[in-house]
Amino acid sequence: MTVPKTCVLVLDSTDPEPLARFYATLLGATVDPAPGDHDLLLVSGHSGVVLGIRRDLGQAPPSWPRPEDSQQAHLQILVAPDGLDEAEREAVSLGARPVAAEQDGTRTDRRTDLRRYTDPGGHSFVLISSAPPVWSPHRE
Repeated sequence: MTVPKTCVLVLDSTDPEPLARFYATLLGATVDPAPGDHDLLLVSGHSGVVLGIRRDLGQAPPSWPRPEDSQQAHLQILVAPDGLDEAEREAVSLGARPVAAEQDGTRTDRRTDLRRYTDPGGHSFVLISSAPPVWSPHRE
């Protein structure tokens, strides 16, 4: 028998509350403290916990996208193709900083369909145009 498990990506931050609020607002989610861990906030959407933000007073912001560094881990946020521009405006209004935009040839309007940002804490994430997922964690 397999032991039930769950997996949460955790971002370190010297100031986790504003960063958790940034992602909760961007993702239409809520923020709650983790049970038994006063240094961890959980950002949860309709399908459950999607992200953890942990207090780490010694955390240094990632250095990407400097050319000499590789990107390392990043969040990929899927957005309906017709909502990408609006999602970008929302992310920037919440404090995201644009880094780059790329076109992968899937959009016919010549707009970019993959847009890179850093969040207010310096972590990398992308907004990417994507059709609705064919899977669901609550699928019967």
